[in-house]
Formats: sequence, structure tokens, C-alpha cells
Amino acid sequence: MTNNFDSLEEATAKGMIVAFHANQNPERLAIQSEQGSRTYKQLNNRINQIARSLMNSGLNKGDAVSLMCTNRPEFAEVLMACHRSGLRITPINWHLTAVEISYIVNDSESVALFGDVRFEENIEKILRACKNVKVSVSIGGYVEGCELLDDLIAGESTLNIENPMLGQQMLYTSGTTGSPKGVYREPISNVSGVSLIAAAAGYDPETDTALCTGPLYHAAPLALDLTAALNAGIGIYLMDKWEPEETLRLIHDKKITQSHMVPTMFHRLLALPEEVRSKYDVSSMKFIIHGAAPCPVHVKEEIFEWFGPIVFEYYGATEGTGTLIDPKSWLSKKGSVGLAPPGLVIVDEESDKELPAGEVGIIWLPVPEQGRFKYFKAEEKTEGAYRNGTHFSMHDVGYVDEDGYLFMSDRRNDLILSGGVNVYPAEVDACLLKHPDVADACTIGIPSEAWGETVMSVVELKKGVGASEALKESLIEHCAENIAKFKCPRDIEFEQELPRTEAGKIQRFKVRKLYVPELE
Repeated sequence: MTNNFDSLEEATAKGMIVAFHANQNPERLAIQSEQGSRTYKQLNNRINQIARSLMNSGLNKGDAVSLMCTNRPEFAEVLMACHRSGLRITPINWHLTAVEISYIVNDSESVALFGDVRFEENIEKILRACKNVKVSVSIGGYVEGCELLDDLIAGESTLNIENPMLGQQMLYTSGTTGSPKGVYREPISNVSGVSLIAAAAGYDPETDTALCTGPLYHAAPLALDLTAALNAGIGIYLMDKWEPEETLRLIHDKKITQSHMVPTMFHRLLALPEEVRSKYDVSSMKFIIHGAAPCPVHVKEEIFEWFGPIVFEYYGATEGTGTLIDPKSWLSKKGSVGLAPPGLVIVDEESDKELPAGEVGIIWLPVPEQGRFKYFKAEEKTEGAYRNGTHFSMHDVGYVDEDGYLFMSDRRNDLILSGGVNVYPAEVDACLLKHPDVADACTIGIPSEAWGETVMSVVELKKGVGASEALKESLIEHCAENIAKFKCPRDIEFEQELPRTEAGKIQRFKVRKLYVPELE
């Protein structure tokens, strides 16, 4: 091999982190999954082959690649091939509809698309809608209009590529208004928030194996499971689909040591009967990190009792990481998400004045020194995301106590967090408004012990249209045909007239008060 690199830092700066570990420990298992396994040597070989294939297909530094793939080794191969080829990769949520995915492929200006055969029908629709895609590759089987990945790389050299260039990834985040936005950053080899979490995990390449519980298109599993594991040179098991007992079995059988989870997973693990839980030894676990939604204190206490004081919590989003709290600190500050970083401010939404300790307002996080984001091709939205050019916010509500610890009072008044997944009411409302019987709609989250929240839409019908169970079913079917399943309302209620401001804007908080009065 050439370009083996003498230091981890040098390899990281060129996107060659897997090559570094392949040189150090070629036969160590890098990835395990239901769809196959790879040692570090095997993984690195295929990454080099994919990188060469893309360059030979005419892709150049800065070109964009879209990846629609389940949790399997090929996801990491394509991702890391882009990382060492100077390309910009966008992993896509494959639960979206073909129309939604096509928008992202086109908006990201992708010239290459890698698609899992599992989504064959959608891939064919996407290729018809995305004329800028010049290279289309199928993973795991043949798809019309695509070249099979194994055929694409056949005959390519497995040696480390010459002149590697650090690439980047651009994930899409749904907006409270309009279409999804690409969160763009210039290529950087080190993200401070992720490095802080990696240090807390205490990875040991000689003994550790991580467990990826969520889909890799999501920012958290991608960064905190896959990327963190490969950076540290440990192994990782990729779950195809999360199930509570299967999680325990894998921890027991694979001697899992680290994992990222969301609070819904904690709830479902705790709901398992004691006779199921007692079958599995989880003592190998030494680090669990969670975020995505506030975790009820009693749920976290029960997880501590079961797994021990190994649960860390972070607060952040695709745009940036904010805080991290260790188990010891959490036990003394139950409900906190960690010490507020230097520069964090709590701001009154109406006056835009910074608030003192103990007062509740909008949480504004300091912009990181490296990795400042902007929304791709959306300058106005980028400007709107920053406060004075120095802070960004997810528009969550909280306060900082007298000791400097951050507590969240609420997560984004409008955003629905269902099973750790963001659902933006504006998207659901927009879909319902396309139905011929709907005059207006207001979507809210209903508290759910199992999911955190479930999606419910309150609909105002057009004059002359009568409410009925059949119409409810018709509206739910209409949503299922036009937006992803996880965004669809589980229930629909009808109101003669939705509450509005004098300007005619629906007052979502009043709708919430009608159906979830204890929240107000």
C-alpha cells in the first residue's frame, strides 16, 4: 500500500482514517451486519476501488453524491470513498417518498446516486426526475438504469489512492416552512462536539465493539456510531432494524461496549418482561449516549439501575452540537442536558434581550470555531438562523440554573418529536391542504408514553363538507400517498373554525391547548 500515513492526524486531514487503521490492524473486524462483514483491510480496499471508479467516471473535487442505503457495509464504503476523494456526499432518509428524495438529489446538485436495491421502485422514479445524475449505482442487486456496485469497481486497484483530498457530507434538515435545507460546511477533519463525545466514550481498539441502533442517514447514528467507531479503529455492528430484545441479544453475543440510543428505545427496553431481560448479560456495556429528545427522569433512572451509571446525554442538532452531560453530573442535576458552553445565551423571544440565570427563554448556542454552517443555496435562511452572526438556535426553550447547567423546558414549540424523529407540522399541514375537502389544517404532537409524541392533525373543512370517519380515513390515506409514513397523522379531528390571530394566522398553541390542556 502507498499513502499509509505516519500519524492519525495526517490521515484524518486527508480523509484516510480507515486506511490508517487498515495499515495498523488489517484483520480487525471493522463492520458487522446482516448484509455482511468487513475487516479494516477489506473495507479500505473497497473504499479505494469506489473512489477510483467515481474519479474514472468523471467526478471531480466538490461534486455531489447522493446515498440512499440501509445499514450495511456499502454505506460506509461509499461514504468514506467520498471523504477521501474531495466529494460532497448527502445520505438520504429512505423513508421519504420518491418526490421528496428527488427534491434533495436535485437541490444538492448530485451527479451520482447510490441506491439500495431494497428501494428499487423509488430509485427508478428518482432517476427519471433527476436528469443531472450521470452515475447511478445499485447496491445489493440489479436495478434498472443502474450499474451494480460490484460491477462498477471490478478490476479497480485496491491500493490507497494517490493525492487523497478531504471530502464533506451535507445532511438535509426539514424546515418549519417550505422544503428541506442542506446543512453545508466546508470540509473539516475535526468537529469539536463529536471529539468531546468520543473522548467520553473511552474507545479501546483492542476490546471494543459499538452498536449502531439507528439509520445511518440520520446525523446522530452517522456521527456518534459509525464515524466515531471508524475514527477510533474499533468494530461496529450495524442493526438493520431496531428491536428491543434483538438489541439485548447483540449486546450479549457481540460483547457490545458503546452505543447511541434515543429515549424511546429506553422506554421499549424497560417494557420488556423481566424474564426476557434477565436472559442477557449487558455488563460489557461501558458507554451509552442519547439525545434526540428530552428523556423523562424516571426512565433514565431505571436505565441507570439496569446498565449502571454509563449514560451520557448530549444536546444538539444537524447544525451543531451544544452540550454534553456525564452520568455523575446528571445524578446531581437530574433533567439537565449539561453545562452551558461559554457564550450560550438565553433570550426573551419578544424583546430579544438576554435573560439572567433561572429565567426561561430561547436557547442560543455559540457558533463553533470550526464548521460554521450555512443552508445550501439559501442565503436568507442562513442569515435567519444566526443571531448577530455569532449564535445559532434550534428554537428550543430552556434556562440556565445558578450553577451554569442548561435545562430544557420545551423543544421547539411547533416541532413534533416522535420516536426521536423530527416531524415538522408545516409539512403535514401543506399536504392536507392539497385535499379538495380541506379549508385549513393544524398539526400538533400528542404525548405518547411509547413514542414521546404522535402526530395528530386538526382540520377545518370547506363549507358544505361534512365530517365523518370515512373522511378521516380518506385524509390519512391522502397523507400516506404524498409524504413519508412517519410524518402522517395517526389521528384526525375536525373543528368548525381553527383559532387565528387578527392577521389570520392559525394559533397552534391554542389548538394544542384544546387537545393537550396540561401542556399549557
